Amino acid sequence: MSVSQREPFLYVPHIFRRRGGCRIKAAIYCRLSKEDAAKTGPESESIQNQRSMLLRYAAEHGYTVQEVYIDEDYSGADRRRPAFNQMLAAAERREFDVILAKTQSRFTRDMELVEKYLHGKFAEWGIRFIAVVDHVDTQDRAGKKARQINGLINEWYLEDLSDNVRSVLTHKRWQGDYIATFALYGYRKDPADHSRLLPDPEAAAVVRHIYALYLQGYGTARIAHILNAEGIPPPSVYRQQHGGPAHTGSGQWSRATLHQMLTNRTYAGDLEQGRRRKVSYKSARSVRLPRSQWIVVPGTHEGLVSRADFAAVQARLARRGRGAL
Repeated sequence: MSVSQREPFLYVPHIFRRRGGCRIKAAIYCRLSKEDAAKTGPESESIQNQRSMLLRYAAEHGYTVQEVYIDEDYSGADRRRPAFNQMLAAAERREFDVILAKTQSRFTRDMELVEKYLHGKFAEWGIRFIAVVDHVDTQDRAGKKARQINGLINEWYLEDLSDNVRSVLTHKRWQGDYIATFALYGYRKDPADHSRLLPDPEAAAVVRHIYALYLQGYGTARIAHILNAEGIPPPSVYRQQHGGPAHTGSGQWSRATLHQMLTNRTYAGDLEQGRRRKVSYKSARSVRLPRSQWIVVPGTHEGLVSRADFAAVQARLARRGRGAL
């Protein structure tokens, strides 16, 4: 869930605070990441826990809750959080006076965003930010250094978490575990062990067809034309047809897609992973690593083509790369 949710008017007659004669309007922000979802007991960060705490706080302080904004399965460093950005846009329009969050880290773990909003934009927009549990209140000017230290600690946490996750994933790759969300085209995940690949008969036949055409002398442009003419859906479309995310792009086979398939050792039965790495835990951008840094574990699953055919394809690709026919 990552949408704003409107709350009913909260009427608390015995605590009725006004600002310039008008009832103070509040927005509530709740966020849950996958790591938080594993917590149970009194430290639970569940959306329900955050929401009920903040609604109670708003009632006790006589605030009218205008909106409850919820981002689920989003990191505190993710700047693309849908509800988070809806809330910021509403704040700029002055649709409320105060933002309530359980902790400063629920709002963000990014030090740059702490400075930009808590100490910059919110002051410009007349927005007060309160984190209930760690007693953050931007109305308290003396607490600025504490908020900055809190922001640094939260950012260090994210950096350490990113390093730990990367280390675990690297270990899993070297163990021969397949860690991608979706199986490589031509395969499906083993229902009994999602870290193992099994051939997907329908797509595997297409992979073998591609390798056979290339070994017969067809180039990738000609093979793409043949597959498109035959009405065979490319990997992105095939994945969508089998429950995956909506595809982007033309929905046609391309030379780039075919080249990736023809150079991937996974099709010969050797699990190849780690071709790319994110430039930073703060960025979605990734860079391609040199082949020497790829992680390849031999004999992890059934190959769709023989090693001899795979080697022959690599030799032909090398010759064509040097300008040979």
